[in-house]
Order: sequence, then C-alpha cells, then structure tokens
Amino acid sequence: MIRVLSVDDHPLLREGVAALISNQSDIQLVGEASNGQEALEQFRKHRPDVTLMDLQMPEMSGIDAISAIRGEFPDARIIVLTTYAGDFQVSRALKAGARAYLLKGLLRKELLETIRAVHAGQKRVSAELAAEIAEHATDDLLTPREVDVLRLIAAGNANKAIAGELSLTEETVKSHVKNILAKLGANDRTHAVAIGLKRGIIDL
Repeated sequence: MIRVLSVDDHPLLREGVAALISNQSDIQLVGEASNGQEALEQFRKHRPDVTLMDLQMPEMSGIDAISAIRGEFPDARIIVLTTYAGDFQVSRALKAGARAYLLKGLLRKELLETIRAVHAGQKRVSAELAAEIAEHATDDLLTPREVDVLRLIAAGNANKAIAGELSLTEETVKSHVKNILAKLGANDRTHAVAIGLKRGIIDL
C-alpha cells in the first residue's frame, strides 16, 4: 500500500486528490496539511511513502517545506503539484529534493501514475516542463539581489525608490536593471517583469 500525504492550502484541491485516490486498491491517503509547517508535522506523524506538495502556501512555502522535510527525512519522496509552469520554480523544487513536478491541470490524467512511479524510485517531469528547463539551462541565473530588484520593479517602483528600499545607490540599481534585461533577454522593464512572472522567478 502506498501511503500518501496531501499538502495544499485549497480544500477543494485536497478533496479532488482524496477522491482520485479513494478508489485505488494500492494507494491510501493517510494525512492532509494546508501549509508547509503543517506538512512537516503531518510527515513526522504519518511517515508517508509519497507526499504531494503545493508550492504557494501561507506560513511556509512548498520549497521551504520540501527542504525541511528532506533535512529530517532524506529518503522522503515528494511530488510537487502546482499551477506554476516556470522553469525557475521547477529547478528550485528539484534542487530542494522533489522527485516529480506535476501541473494541477494534469491531475486527473497523471497523478496516480506519477505517485506509483515516484514510489518505485523514478523521477518525473512532464515533457512540456522538461523542454522549458532545457531551453533555459545555459542562461545566466539572476543573483538574489537582482531578483529583489526585479520584484520591486514588478511592484511599480522607480530606480530611486528601489535604491532607498534596498539601501543601494541609484547607479547600482541601474546596473542591476541592465544585467536583468540582458540575462532575461528583455526589451524593457515591463518585458522583464513579464518574463520573470512566466518563468517563476518572481510572483505577485
């Protein structure tokens, strides 16, 4: 029997997962959690074979929860279940220790098969996401500071305000903006924000 823990802050999604699993003879839902902190507590309690993890949650994000669980239980098998298709998010989740990355839109079609595959020791990323990762594999990654600047640009701040917020000079901010545009292949600030959102580098 494959014992599953379901982690998502939306009750409807957890209900959907429970319904899918309920009529499977080899899969059993043993626990649910609505944020990363609860996920860690439930994992300690149930020691599930496979954990389904959302990324965007209150209190503790999915990435932090994956790191925390894997820190205590290195053999934990975790499947990310999310609406975010950006390559940056996928890469972060896989680096944190996720074994599979599944979009919520493919839930009905692929969830049960993915649970069985991960339980059997396989890793799974959909073809669409794998292509997205491959496309950006050789890109220069934004530094944490550049991500901060991009986030503040997305919130509508001008360079002067960003400089004040991050305790930088305006010249340094301009230099960061120039690097961000170059690394993302963006024409201007608005385009950079759009790319950052699409790839999951920032979220609103």
